[in-house]
Amino acid sequence: MTAATTPLPNATILGYPRIGRRRELKRAVESYWKGATSEAELRATAAELRTATRARLVELGLPALGGAVPESFSFYDQVLDATLALGAIPHRFADVAAREGASDLDVYFALARGDENHQPLEMTKWFDTNYHYSVPEIDERTPFAANAAALVEQVAEARAQGVDSRPVLVGPVTYLLLAKASDEAGGGFKPIDRLDEVVAVYAELLSALAAAGAAWVQLDEPALISDSLPTTRDETLALVERAYRELGSAAERPAILLTAPYGDSSRVLARLGALPAEAVQADLVRGALPEGSLADGSLARAFEGTQLVAGVVDGRNIWRTDLRTAFARVEELQRAGIAAVVGTSNNLQHVPHDVADESKLDARLKSWLAFADQKVEQAVVLARGLAEGAAAIEDELAASERVLADRAAAPGVRVDAIRARTAAVGGADRSRVSEGERREAQRSLGIPQLATTTIGSFPQTGEIRRARAAFTRGEIDRQAYDGFLREEIERVIRLQEEIGLDILVHGEAERNDMVQYFAEHLDGFAVTEHGWVQSYGTRATRPSILWGDVSRPAPITVEWSAYAQSLTDRIVKGMLTGPVTILAWSFVRDDQPLADTAAQVALALRDEIDDLVDAGIRIVQVDEPALRELLPLDADRQAAYLDWSVGAFRLATGGASPEVQIHTHLCYSEFGEIIDAVDGLDADVTSIEAARSRMDVVEPLGEHGYSRGIGPGVYDIHSPRVPSVEEQAELIRIAASRIPGEQLWVNPDCGLKTRGYEETVASLTNLVRAARTVRESALATSGR
Repeated sequence: MTAATTPLPNATILGYPRIGRRRELKRAVESYWKGATSEAELRATAAELRTATRARLVELGLPALGGAVPESFSFYDQVLDATLALGAIPHRFADVAAREGASDLDVYFALARGDENHQPLEMTKWFDTNYHYSVPEIDERTPFAANAAALVEQVAEARAQGVDSRPVLVGPVTYLLLAKASDEAGGGFKPIDRLDEVVAVYAELLSALAAAGAAWVQLDEPALISDSLPTTRDETLALVERAYRELGSAAERPAILLTAPYGDSSRVLARLGALPAEAVQADLVRGALPEGSLADGSLARAFEGTQLVAGVVDGRNIWRTDLRTAFARVEELQRAGIAAVVGTSNNLQHVPHDVADESKLDARLKSWLAFADQKVEQAVVLARGLAEGAAAIEDELAASERVLADRAAAPGVRVDAIRARTAAVGGADRSRVSEGERREAQRSLGIPQLATTTIGSFPQTGEIRRARAAFTRGEIDRQAYDGFLREEIERVIRLQEEIGLDILVHGEAERNDMVQYFAEHLDGFAVTEHGWVQSYGTRATRPSILWGDVSRPAPITVEWSAYAQSLTDRIVKGMLTGPVTILAWSFVRDDQPLADTAAQVALALRDEIDDLVDAGIRIVQVDEPALRELLPLDADRQAAYLDWSVGAFRLATGGASPEVQIHTHLCYSEFGEIIDAVDGLDADVTSIEAARSRMDVVEPLGEHGYSRGIGPGVYDIHSPRVPSVEEQAELIRIAASRIPGEQLWVNPDCGLKTRGYEETVASLTNLVRAARTVRESALATSGR
């Protein structure tokens, strides 16, 4: 079979949520991990979810035939799927793959989660999203061998269902640019050096898909729109051209849809259209067409014989599409002689399934929203307009305009008092006294060298979740629920004292989520019942909806922090989520600049810090794990982002007196690119994820001359394994070789919410022992 000549239908999407409408995949995978169900049962559940997804997409209007339905399922992560499909198993996992009876899933989950003998693959953020991918480890000897079994199985499933689905794979250039050189790699080696070998394996995978009956395949190359990769955009484009000329020349392959989601591909779009791919996708929500290319006909010439999937439906946010504006864009393409297909800006894995599932949202707010199912319907409506003319969809276009007008005029969307306060903010509101003055004032806190602490949350047990659910359903009253929380907080305080941690936390038993909890207590937010979105693996979150101007009607965390502090003589940190992270992990209004919204949230947090300090809290941690996440992929926009994001943090913390120690936490991103911004936060102590990368992040901090407290994580909380005393001590020593010991703190990588108590107690006990071992060794060496 040669590449299909049947074009894509005029509506498609790049992918669909894969965790299940009620997180069925999460439960099935975790049950398998616990040994409660078999691999066959897990695979059966996965097949049922895939079948239900295809049926739903066809029901919503995508054609069953022609490749409009994407096959974007994953057990854990799409980059990890590509690792398995390429057979690119790191050498350090060779013994797992060689075990008698080991299946692909055994290897797959060992890479994802590690085990008692193997640290898992590092995780980091997928471009500028809150999704985490498993970072491939590549070196000169990494084996590559096509493993198309999972892809072929899904094609066969779909065909048996009567659906001509389109398998989805991370493209070869993006895969290698997102990979890291393994510890065994030689000096100067870069994973992209092996592009030709990887492309040859992709060709084998495409051949196997063609033989299985796949008419189309989707290869995602978001590296094309990023300035945050090891290559320049021009270099990335050249690599893509090289790879796809080779893939396109293969005789036995499906038709190729090459995608460039998550940003602006205007600088490369014409050259992509000239490649031997049958269709190319462009994100037209975050990006644009090449300037003047429709008027002068250059884009039409570049796309002669190639379809352009116009990503005019936003796959990153949950607001209803302005259908009239979107239709004008795709109609303009059609008039220019370009074979346009209506599509989404990116995979819909970043939005929930269906707004119809939300029975408790305000009806007016609900009318403004579009989750994955509604976005599919919008694409189908726009495609019908292309096929039948604008008059055929005038009712839908007019309804869209009415919704937009209603949203703009609704009470709470604009609040004059909030806007006046934000407008009055000056430079002095974003500054504290000098670092030296603060350090001197904070000596009274009596914090030891290599102080041990945690990031904030302790395990959210089944008992905690049941109590919260009972309170929510009205089965227990406020007094009973508060009593339960106080008992839980006291238990966590006593446990930390017993383990020997220096700085304590209250454990956050009252919080369902580090963003949602604040959203439930701030005006301008709403929360969902079933709006789950995958963060990584089986971890899902429910992003809150920030729809209006933000203010704090009453204190949020003060009662619980003050109570915890009353139980102990040790310092208890107050715990807040920072303004940038609240924005990044919510669905944020799109009708004003993010900087304006961030300032409103920052002022609400500033009020909270004032009240915490008045209640006797001497350390306040303002978490910003998403600071790097929102960094624009386009370098031209990064300075402006860093200016307002750092400014929002400093506005939140700028009112704290010198003796109050401000902490922040950042995790699971490449922070080398934003060292200046991390420094610019001016936090007294910054904790940061570092265990999986074995302290790689500490080196740029040392080179930068970072002078304040730093707590590089020594315990990877995203794996169930318990790191030994020596393992954690070794990481502390590595950090101490790059950062002066008086600046170092010792802590886990992240919060402990998702972990169990048995492993948590064992790991933290080892952490404290490791810190004491290194501390005593340093004191002995210094002669003190």
